[in-house]
Amino acid sequence: MEKFNTIIIGAGPAGLAAAYNLKAAGQTVAVFENNLWGGTCPNRGCDPKKVFLAGVEARDKMIQLQNKGFDEVQFVDWRQLEKFKKAFTDPVSKGSRDGAVGAGITAIDGQPRFISDTELTFNGETYQADNFIIATGQRPSYLNIKGKEHLLSSTDFLSLKSMPKDITIIGAGYIAFELATIANSTGAKVHLIHHNDHPLKGFNEKYALELVKQLEDKGVDFNFNVDTKEIDAQDGEYIIKADDFEMETDLVIGATGRIPNVDLLDIEKAGVKVDRHGVVVNGKLQSSNKNIFAIGDVVSTKEPKLTPVAGFEANYVSDVILGKTDKDIDFPLVPTVVYGSPKLAEVGAQTGAKVVDQDVTSWFTYSHANEPKAKIRIVLNHKSEIIGATVLSGSADSLINLLTMAIKDKMSHADVIKQIMAYPTAASDLEYLI
Repeated sequence: MEKFNTIIIGAGPAGLAAAYNLKAAGQTVAVFENNLWGGTCPNRGCDPKKVFLAGVEARDKMIQLQNKGFDEVQFVDWRQLEKFKKAFTDPVSKGSRDGAVGAGITAIDGQPRFISDTELTFNGETYQADNFIIATGQRPSYLNIKGKEHLLSSTDFLSLKSMPKDITIIGAGYIAFELATIANSTGAKVHLIHHNDHPLKGFNEKYALELVKQLEDKGVDFNFNVDTKEIDAQDGEYIIKADDFEMETDLVIGATGRIPNVDLLDIEKAGVKVDRHGVVVNGKLQSSNKNIFAIGDVVSTKEPKLTPVAGFEANYVSDVILGKTDKDIDFPLVPTVVYGSPKLAEVGAQTGAKVVDQDVTSWFTYSHANEPKAKIRIVLNHKSEIIGATVLSGSADSLINLLTMAIKDKMSHADVIKQIMAYPTAASDLEYLI
């Protein structure tokens, strides 16, 4: 039997961050990983997706300046960009594992299972620890319909060697919108199907529908209130069927949510409670077994399932295990971004004492690049402090971070005009938005 101070299951951003923290503090640490070291984000999630989106952004800027500096605008070459993506993703797993080993962390490749509240087993060996951290993340879920075996996931999409002429995405969350945006930039005919008429649940509906319109203008075909019942394969094509609806397409991607990776752990033998959202935790991210923590996407909390959130939780749990804090976790504001075309970003409250919605398309920041639409919402409290914001523009991802800091610092208009920002930028517009 091998014994460690802490055993971590899952070598993604959360698990590895905790492992490095604990090892640096002098603990003996082991990390189990049954797939790719580094986790979803750098291997098959946000990082490779961002490489593809770089192509989208470049093409968008050329389209906006067509006949204003550029004549012909080509579609993104999927094969070239996919090859470029692999330059980032191929080294990740080995590099992540080698880095952990180099730091003195015990790296174990495989899927362990709990056999008690203090023990794991793998490959006939038993492993014991004072504390465990579950950081196994999530995986794509699939519609339970006839023909579901024909559905591909977002992981499959990002690994396609060629883009089909016609592709259909089922779902209307941020992943569906981002994949639709990428596929559209390659010249593919893109269809998006959703079971109701509320895309991007959790984002401001007015701004979400404006993003729908902008993507429609680029040729994306949205089909709302279509509850998919069946996917049939015929002669190399796929037929999507619903009540009074039928569509033929070359490829079908399912983007209908994700589920926690807890089913292979025999977690019940450790006395750990789970629900459909993941491991149930208290304010210290402890499970129903106080020596077993959970961090990252596998946790059943209301916080967004994002890499920065996972890292924040990893740092917090490390401090709890090391006795550096006994306070409950206190999450800061978390900005969220849909990397569409344009981007949609949101942070904080959507209602308050005063809500200022502005169409800023004609402002120099956006008109000099000929952006088709730019809108910003600022939400203020009774003290005229910023408490929330929504941004729809090509630079929304950058501006939302600045607005997040403004909310954190409880900035009012009087505070904003005391700052000097680089001009002309989205940041220098802030004084005119409040």
